[in-house]
Amino acid sequence: MELFFLFILILLMALALGAGYPVAFALPGAAIITVALASISGLVFESNPDAYFLQGGPWQWLSAGVTNLRGVYWEVERDTLIAIPLFIFMGIMLQRSKIAEDLLVTMAQLFGPVPGGLGISVVFVGALLAATTGIVGATVVAMGLISLPAMLRNNYSRPLATGTIAASGTLGQIIPPSIVLIILADQLASAVDQAGSARKALHKASTGELTMPSPFDVVSTSAGEMFLGAFVPGLLLVGIYMAFILIFALVRPKAAPAVRYGGAFDKDFFVKLALALIPPLSLIFLVLGSIIAGIATVNQAGSIGAVGAILMAGYRLKEGQKNAYTPVILGLLSLAAILVVLAFFETNIKAIDSTRNAIGVTLGIIATLGFIIAVIWSSWRTYKIDNTLQEVMIETAKTTSLVFIILLGAAMLTAAFRAFGGEELVRDFLNSMPGGFWSKFVIVMAVIFVLGFFLDFIEIAVVVVPIVAPILLADPSANVTAVWLGVMIGLNIQTSFLTPPFGFALFYLRGVAPPIVKTIEMYKGVIAFISLQLIALVVVGLYPQLVNYLPNRASLTAETAPPPRNPKLEYCVENYIADRFDKDGAILTSAINSAKGLNYDFLPKRMASGLQKSFESAEAGPPALQAAIAAEATIKQAVPAYSPLQRKVRKIEADIRELDLEIREQNTLISRMRSEDQAIQKQKLEEEVKELEAEKASLEAKIPAEWEGTYTNFRKLLKDEANLRVQFRRAVDGAYVPISDFLTTLKSNEAFADLKTDLMKIKTELATAAPADLVTQIEALSARMNDIAGASDIRSGLSKVRRPLRAKTVNMEKANKEMDKVVAAYEVQLVWRDRAEANLMAELEKYEEAIRGSIGLRQQRKMNKEQALFVASCRSGHKDISYNF
Repeated sequence: MELFFLFILILLMALALGAGYPVAFALPGAAIITVALASISGLVFESNPDAYFLQGGPWQWLSAGVTNLRGVYWEVERDTLIAIPLFIFMGIMLQRSKIAEDLLVTMAQLFGPVPGGLGISVVFVGALLAATTGIVGATVVAMGLISLPAMLRNNYSRPLATGTIAASGTLGQIIPPSIVLIILADQLASAVDQAGSARKALHKASTGELTMPSPFDVVSTSAGEMFLGAFVPGLLLVGIYMAFILIFALVRPKAAPAVRYGGAFDKDFFVKLALALIPPLSLIFLVLGSIIAGIATVNQAGSIGAVGAILMAGYRLKEGQKNAYTPVILGLLSLAAILVVLAFFETNIKAIDSTRNAIGVTLGIIATLGFIIAVIWSSWRTYKIDNTLQEVMIETAKTTSLVFIILLGAAMLTAAFRAFGGEELVRDFLNSMPGGFWSKFVIVMAVIFVLGFFLDFIEIAVVVVPIVAPILLADPSANVTAVWLGVMIGLNIQTSFLTPPFGFALFYLRGVAPPIVKTIEMYKGVIAFISLQLIALVVVGLYPQLVNYLPNRASLTAETAPPPRNPKLEYCVENYIADRFDKDGAILTSAINSAKGLNYDFLPKRMASGLQKSFESAEAGPPALQAAIAAEATIKQAVPAYSPLQRKVRKIEADIRELDLEIREQNTLISRMRSEDQAIQKQKLEEEVKELEAEKASLEAKIPAEWEGTYTNFRKLLKDEANLRVQFRRAVDGAYVPISDFLTTLKSNEAFADLKTDLMKIKTELATAAPADLVTQIEALSARMNDIAGASDIRSGLSKVRRPLRAKTVNMEKANKEMDKVVAAYEVQLVWRDRAEANLMAELEKYEEAIRGSIGLRQQRKMNKEQALFVASCRSGHKDISYNF
């Protein structure tokens, strides 16, 4: 019966959407009606409202709905969606400020003389508008009103012209900042949690280990990472569009002729070009640059974009009038002043301790007030001129409300879909497909593409993604990142604006296109661009580095970058170290031999021994890493023979686990049936259990006899590689830490020598001063020693001096003996410190510098740029880790 109600749920949703019912009400309405029908049917026929639910019941579904409502509106941690109204406001404000018109006219004049130049200018402007407004309807309408007549007037092919405008308008869905990317990031955040739990359960069931190594975790994403990940694919799509138009124009010149600019490319033209290009490019730089540089979060970048749009609209709406540019000039000067103040002054009000800091804070306040005045001035202009601000805010509220209501409705629909077993049905279907992850992925992409013919991008993002994303992300056979999956879905969803019969970009263009342009010509025009989008989808799928590299780079080069010892980075860090060993092996060997040949006899025995052992560890590091890499190569050679058998057995074991779960549930029901009225039902259940146990035995018999031996041998290979990597890590850590600590000790020689005066003072005053005063002096000196490397032995000695002084019966004789030992130890250490500084420090500093980027890399706080870029590139691909499960 669960499947029947699942069918009812899908049918009701399809009928409501097909009848034109608002999406925001069709999704939750279908869920509410179906859940109510299932509950009433269960109560009437089974005396249990939960009877026809596979998971939970109506109350659990209602609870899930309340949880989703709280998650969207009240959870402080879930702040990704705050960026949606900010970017919507930015887009609508820029659209109302007529920026599209300026760009289209100017770019058409610039690119016109090139074959297909008008089409290329439309794509270029579409990309700029995508990175600023991101509103498909407004962009398509603006380009349809301005560029389409010019293209038709110059004898452009009507299908090419309409296809170019419609496709360019949809770039806002993939080029950041994009609303669909924010929604996908929010949906994928939940999917990652589910996928992570599923992968951990799979690892535990497969290996028997209670914990899964962190490198096998599902890689999460955020809106900022989605923006970074989509940036290169967006530019790739723009490049593909432009290349297609250029090639088409060269092959068929009459279909896309060059258009001569009637004026001259003089100073006035380039001033006009600069005024049209620089403002939107500056806004793009501020919004995306602040995210890429890690200066601002996506929400903060959205605020920057909204304020920037107000400033741009403030001068654009009064263009040609007196003082049109005054507010924006004031704002720019104020921003410049703020940057200068931040660069040269301490602006923390609580930390004012000098006249200079007070001046800096004062200047900062004045500059901030200037910027606030500029924003208020521009806002007042947008409010007074054509009632622009009010209309923009109303449109923003409408669009934001629509998005959030759809999000909540989709959450209710998804919860109902899961309650009736739909998610398990999809998971079982996808997991039963041969070909592993990629067959599942292709099917999901094909389904999303087909749904794009009938559904809007928001509906696909909030209904389909929560169902399929956890299944795809949990699969370790490709170990894809959430940001790559999100960008791939985003690229696919983009086609929904072009695919008939419900391609919204086609509707927008049809509304402003002249009657001479036939609808069938528009459909013909978008076919080529849909094909180009699919080509881009394939390219990004084959080269995940196009998506993953920028987020990795931004993360690893940021101030808050994880250290090289982070377990998730270790594999790629070790690949970098191996590369350094290959390139600088001779230099490292020479540095080790030189350092090893120095005289350490005058050092304390334990210290000298530790340094000698560190050189031995340094020599052992490269061979240990080579052995680990050789073990990895052995595993790769064994995987092709091992994986098919592993997949077969794991599938059988998964089926056995499902049977075990069903048997336990049936046995639980049987144990509760104690009355004679339930005897027949109990007997029936016992027979079902026997059938299930027989089926389980049949499945167990299908496990190949050679599996146990094959699995044991392969696990040994994995364990051998892991042990070799541990040996390498211990070796390089043991090689670098003693040298680093020793150099830190020598660098504190001056501070150590300064202790002598206070130390001798305490020794002298032991005979005369009061014990309490002596204890105070000893504690003060011990506190100073905390910051001096290598002084721990002296500090411990002082503690022994202090004990007899603090005892109930003061023992001055013992205190004097301990003090003599401390002074003697201090004098000995002072001697070897001075000698080591003179004879060893310079050479060991050269040695430390030589090994810092390879043997000592794991001990650094963060990677330098070269190392971070190597690791970012290494982590950008996808690696099959399923053989570890």
